[in-house]
Amino acid sequence: MSEQKKKQTFPPQHQDRHPGHRTETTPRPETEKEDYRPADKLSGRAALITGGDSGIGRAVAVLFAREGADVSLVYLNEHEDARSTLSEVEKYGRLCLLTAGDVGDEDFCREAIRKTVERFGRIDILVNNASEQHIHRDLQDISADEWLRTFKSNIFGMFYMAKHALAYLKSGGTIINTASVVAYTGHPTLIDYASTKGAIVSFTRSLAINLAEKGIRVNAVAPGPIWTPLVPSSFSEEHVASFGLNTPMGRAGQPSEVAPCYVFLASEDASYMTGQVLHPNGGRIVNG
Repeated sequence: MSEQKKKQTFPPQHQDRHPGHRTETTPRPETEKEDYRPADKLSGRAALITGGDSGIGRAVAVLFAREGADVSLVYLNEHEDARSTLSEVEKYGRLCLLTAGDVGDEDFCREAIRKTVERFGRIDILVNNASEQHIHRDLQDISADEWLRTFKSNIFGMFYMAKHALAYLKSGGTIINTASVVAYTGHPTLIDYASTKGAIVSFTRSLAINLAEKGIRVNAVAPGPIWTPLVPSSFSEEHVASFGLNTPMGRAGQPSEVAPCYVFLASEDASYMTGQVLHPNGGRIVNG
């Protein structure tokens, strides 16, 4: 690893649009490892990735494509970022479908699954990655509407996607959910977000047990501080400038350092893993 990455800090910045845009993030998040060596681990498979336009979702989409999968990208409204990710997927010779909408809406989730199967003829991998977060120092500042909105985006959407994907997932299929280190450590100003991430861990474990006899594996990834557009669209400029420095490794991670966890869990390399959570978090010990 370079000295630059070891010591990397970020310029103070803030984005008013949520969940943020890759094109407005400085520096742009790294979504590809230059030294990654694909091995056709996902050849012939089709994956749907929510929040697939940028950040971790984009990095996962690119690695899935490099491993041979066609990719359906679901995103909210970041059209420029989504088109850029589509170009990256197609660069590796794979098909890519873009679907914009709100995962907190069950009808939209049902339609996104239907379009994926219509385009690719199948769905083998579901990556539930879309989420939102909002900063509040006082619980009394969180409105009931915002609390519900965060839960609808972060956990209801996973329920809707998984529910409708199960009509098409066969034995050998996989579901991978994005949790967070804050599900284990908590967070003083992300109370609603951390609560949804705790729910995701329990959802993952329970669904894994439920689907084990059908041969469908369900796992999760719980990243620590990762440099994505969600960061400058959530935090103050001062917080962004020191983002990730409090980890044992002394820096934030990049999406490219998280995406291999999803490749592993989606592939047959993880054939004896279900109900588990991987922790690319810069060294925080969470006993999870």
